[in-house]
Amino acid sequence: MITTPFTESFDLRHPIVLGPMGGVAGGRLAAAVSNAGGLGLVGGGYGDLAWLKTELALAKELSTRPWGAGFITWNISEAALELVLEARPSVLMLSFGDPGKYAATIKAADCRLICQVQDVAGARLAQAAGADVIVAQGTEGGGHGGSRATMALLPAVVDAVSPTPVLAAGGIADGRGLAAALMLGAQGVLLGTRFYATREALGHDQAKQRIVQGQGDATQRTRVFDIVRGYDWPAGYTGRALRNRFIERWEGREEELARGVDIEGPAFWAAAADGDYDVAMVWAGEAIDLIDSIPSAAEVVEQVSAQAELRLRSAAGLLE
Repeated sequence: MITTPFTESFDLRHPIVLGPMGGVAGGRLAAAVSNAGGLGLVGGGYGDLAWLKTELALAKELSTRPWGAGFITWNISEAALELVLEARPSVLMLSFGDPGKYAATIKAADCRLICQVQDVAGARLAQAAGADVIVAQGTEGGGHGGSRATMALLPAVVDAVSPTPVLAAGGIADGRGLAAALMLGAQGVLLGTRFYATREALGHDQAKQRIVQGQGDATQRTRVFDIVRGYDWPAGYTGRALRNRFIERWEGREEELARGVDIEGPAFWAAAADGDYDVAMVWAGEAIDLIDSIPSAAEVVEQVSAQAELRLRSAAGLLE
């Protein structure tokens, strides 16, 4: 079993965290990851209070081990924050923005704070805000992120915020990625796309099948899905998704799409409801080449950890 200061501090059996993917990481998935010995996080997304209330209740009911939730920092509402803290999670994760406004409230609720960052400056800002753990997210990851690659960003963040524990995210989907992250100074990993393609994940089965059948070079970073949904993401953050007809139609025509969102928006939401992923997006990272099945979340936790342990043990053979 792989043990790090992070796993010991958070009472985990495996150094694996579920990325709090909005609309995908619901209560059942978070509980399944936590009960398997990782750390499951419910995805707060854009703060739908009714959805959050249901999924937080499920996580609380089904979890027998520590669990948490995650939010988009620039979009979190006071009502959503109050709702999640009332559920008494062990951890709350904030991503994409300055966590300083909310850190004191989170800590006062006896809840630990994880901050996901996309650059070294963001890591220092998170540490100054009192983050207990910092996630260095590389651009290879699915969904929203920045522009720096995981392998270069991770050790730079580790050096910048030591001794604060750092986790790696972005382009990691198996035990080889976990082992590599540990060698670069991380104390664990946060996985998103790999957990999207699990039985407990929310979302359409067709989306999961597209992840299984897809390839990393068929993903790209884009703003078109944010524009059509009416989400005004701050500059510097784009979303990595599987390329589809909607991207091909609108990439490079973002201003035109924004002007036509009154027409394109309802059509997009209808396609999303129907599971039409030639129009709707499937957020997915470059590591989908390594995903070829839709197992249970517990199987993912066990397999990734076992693969990493095997790699770490065999690495000793490289030394004379």
